[in-house]
Amino acid sequence: MRRSFTVILITCLIAIAICLWSPPALALTQIKLSNLTYHECPQELSEGAVTSGTTMAANCYIVTGKAENASNKPVYDADIFGRIYDANNEPVMQNRTRLGSIAEVPPGTSDFELRISVPANQPTPLKLKQFKAAGFSGQVRR
Repeated sequence: MRRSFTVILITCLIAIAICLWSPPALALTQIKLSNLTYHECPQELSEGAVTSGTTMAANCYIVTGKAENASNKPVYDADIFGRIYDANNEPVMQNRTRLGSIAEVPPGTSDFELRISVPANQPTPLKLKQFKAAGFSGQVRR
């Protein structure tokens, strides 16, 4: 009986020690994106632009807006998701909703920008739909 009490006591102490020294869980934090607009890239950024995986000519645009982090902690590596359509309601990026990322979003509302390449044959104006972001309360990639 004394031996089983000792085993239970040691097991409890190990469990408490693991809880005290384990790293904090990194929860996914949602970021609201609003006030979305876009403009053409400066000449030095857009020169020689081609679409991903091809040699097809592309136009360079910068998408800008506001990122609202409602948590009281910075959010890191926030992936930006959304859909972009051309003037004919055709998708600009086929089968792709992850558009880029924001390295750090401080608590509150802040500005963000994202560079995109759009095939040159797709007519403007572009339509930016269903934009959102999600990131982590601690740095994930090092």
